[in-house]
Amino acid sequence: MTMNIDMIQRVYAGLPEQIAAARTLLNRPLTYAEKVLYSHLRETPETPLQRAKDYVNFGPDRVAMQDATAQMALLQFMSAGIPQVAVPSTVHCDHLILAEHGAKADLASSLDTNREVFDFLASVSRKYGIGFWKPGAGIIHQVVLENYAFPGGMMIGTDSHTPNAGGLGMIAIGVGGADAVDVMAGMPWELKFPKLIGVKLSGQMSGWTSPKDVILKLAGILTVKGGTGAIVEYFGDGCRTISATGKGTICNMGAEIGATTSLFPYDEKISKYLRSTARADVADLADGLATHLQADPEVEADPETYYDQVIHIDLSTLEPHVNGPFTPDRAHPISVFAQAVKENGWPEELRVALIGSCTNSSYEDIDRVAAIAKQARMKGLKAKSEFTITPGSEQVRATIERDGQLGTLEAIGGTVLANACGPCIGQWKRHDVQKGDRNSIITSFNRNFTGRNDGNPDTHAFVASPETVAALALAGRLTFDFTKDTLVNEHGEEVLLDPPSGEELPAQGFVPDPEGYVPPAEDGSGVPVTVDPASNRLQVLTPFAPPKQEEYENMHLLLKARGKCTTDHISMAGPWLRFRGHLDNISNNMFIGAINDFNGVANKVKNQNTGTYDEVPNVARAYKAAGEAWVVVGDENYGEGSSREHAAMEPRHLGGKAIIVKSFARIHETNLKKQGMLPLTFADPTDYDKILEDDRMTLHINELAPGAPLTMVVTHADGSTDTILLNHTMNAQQIEWWEAGSALNLIAQKNR
Repeated sequence: MTMNIDMIQRVYAGLPEQIAAARTLLNRPLTYAEKVLYSHLRETPETPLQRAKDYVNFGPDRVAMQDATAQMALLQFMSAGIPQVAVPSTVHCDHLILAEHGAKADLASSLDTNREVFDFLASVSRKYGIGFWKPGAGIIHQVVLENYAFPGGMMIGTDSHTPNAGGLGMIAIGVGGADAVDVMAGMPWELKFPKLIGVKLSGQMSGWTSPKDVILKLAGILTVKGGTGAIVEYFGDGCRTISATGKGTICNMGAEIGATTSLFPYDEKISKYLRSTARADVADLADGLATHLQADPEVEADPETYYDQVIHIDLSTLEPHVNGPFTPDRAHPISVFAQAVKENGWPEELRVALIGSCTNSSYEDIDRVAAIAKQARMKGLKAKSEFTITPGSEQVRATIERDGQLGTLEAIGGTVLANACGPCIGQWKRHDVQKGDRNSIITSFNRNFTGRNDGNPDTHAFVASPETVAALALAGRLTFDFTKDTLVNEHGEEVLLDPPSGEELPAQGFVPDPEGYVPPAEDGSGVPVTVDPASNRLQVLTPFAPPKQEEYENMHLLLKARGKCTTDHISMAGPWLRFRGHLDNISNNMFIGAINDFNGVANKVKNQNTGTYDEVPNVARAYKAAGEAWVVVGDENYGEGSSREHAAMEPRHLGGKAIIVKSFARIHETNLKKQGMLPLTFADPTDYDKILEDDRMTLHINELAPGAPLTMVVTHADGSTDTILLNHTMNAQQIEWWEAGSALNLIAQKNR
């Protein structure tokens, strides 16, 4: 029986009545996203909610956390003084497993290296009623899809790719750990009511095209910020031709367009997947509610009336795409990609091809790649690039081992890595390049920011479908158009690859993972959780202090960041993941990847007190030691990328008071608010250009009120001043967080 089936039954029992009430309130047909949103409101609204304007309190059904972010989330939960989580919650150990030699050796090494953290997460989970998925059980989003996601539900997760569960028709949203604490504490979870982008899918894919190509094309259309503040809802006949895991792939990478989340309507493909993963009980319930788990017919007939934006993608004409390098929205159909490689001077040789990650590690993905590998063996071909495969879960790995796909992939040179994130998040100990070596890799992952995979800023990372990755691995170069070009095999013959085919689901069913899950204690009150004060991996949190007027006067400019400043630039992953539970230690990576606008260099800023240049964390610590506050200025879509709240907590910990930018990515803006940092935007974006290296800033925080701008006076080194108007999106409750020092401080006060 499905885990937490009682919770799902309760959700479904109230769904028809709640949707009917929403339809009456709005006095019109409903999109599917609206049905799920309105059915999860904590309070019944008296008037229709205004998209992109009203802040709304929701009651999510469950919470999921991965090991890197769970450490800080659970340290915060412990600080709140709550005996047990209020909703079903899980921890998944997938981020701290280094990829280097292969699955067995890497898992053993990571278990030894991270034992302190894994033991901490296991004990906290056992004590507070949280399900625990052990290292090696799989990547959080694949495990959630296999065990927890259900149509019509709502969940939040401390990872930006939580929307993967939208493949099963669930509204699943990536958040910071403080948001997870709210929900685990039984409190309302606040979100600005999202806009709706409707994506109509028509036709059916064929040949080399796969579900990944849908989101790669959409990323090219919307860019990395085009989905900000919006839910992407797919509809149309084309949806019913895509497998449930294919839908998950598309929703997963919706994070790369800044979308709040993405989701598909319930259909037969989802029903089959639920049954194949031993959840026939959920499928039976959902089948009986099918009309409530999709948009009303009038919406599909006239989508422009109900969505804020409508995009049409014809699957029948969709080409395979390759996106990158350095940004996931630089989209190239395969027919023009080779030309783009040559015109831009990107390294043509393909060093490594990587398949897997939370985005593309399903049975169907691996089966289609194995079909290419089998064909390659028959035609006398082997991979010319290094070739790695990351199964999404132990259930998938065991199944593809039983069914022979793993052996087929290894036969053409593939190396199987652990069931974990690995190279996707910088947990890749790569031996074939040094920093500064210009090279190209291609992955079926979701992100390709500079240095993300291997720490080398000169690695040109491209994102594509598993099928495209496998085909290019056989060629060993980026300029191979597998839809029409031939390869020379070991016999000197020219051969053409045939389009792959694969099964969506295993005919013999999945091989279950009996060892991966550890349930919480029935009574966790006696379970000990200890944190060694001398540990360099874990640190008990000290509450942030409430603000004082004088702290916001004459503040230093710590950094003016130029161009793209993602959470990877603000708080790098890779080797820094080991400090995710120790706020002071991980703060040594604060802004070390951001480019200083005044010298074009990363991690080199001016200490205004000494006139010397130093690393960003060192200068911040010097200001903090002197009792002097500071601000950071940034560009567009600041904080794009991961949900990691460390990118908000580190500046707060080292004495920052405000982040002032042209625009924010959604998750990061919320994380800043939760931690007591002021997220402010230039009313006039050109005022960014007025900020000089030796400036001091004074914020008139007495003006802070919902909907009201703030005044900032900038004093330049020559004594001249500029008065700049700043906007914010803080509502009354969020201002209370700031006044208390953080949202967690408020929760702790209420529990005391």
